[in-house]
Amino acid sequence: MKIILDKNKFNLKAEQFLRRNGYAFILDRRRGKESFVRRMGAGYYPRFHVYVKREDDRIILDLHLDQKEASYKGAHMHNAEYDGEVVAAEIKRLKALIVEEYNKK
Repeated sequence: MKIILDKNKFNLKAEQFLRRNGYAFILDRRRGKESFVRRMGAGYYPRFHVYVKREDDRIILDLHLDQKEASYKGAHMHNAEYDGEVVAAEIKRLKALIVEEYNKK
């Protein structure tokens, strides 16, 4: 699921916003992709996973839920959910926090 922000109205950099709200920066060294994760428990999985994209005056937060790491040898991808109740609840949480940020300006 995606959240689209107006870069001109949002007080923080997306990376600052995510860190303030429980996300940690990660770098996929194999693919050279930067992203952010928020664990749902003590283990590495399940976790929310967010990619930040910039397009013109928009910031796009592209969120999904990583259920577990790849379960077969040589696999680079994992089981992920891109919608559903858990993902929708996290989107709702982030949107409420975004509204707070918009209101600070």
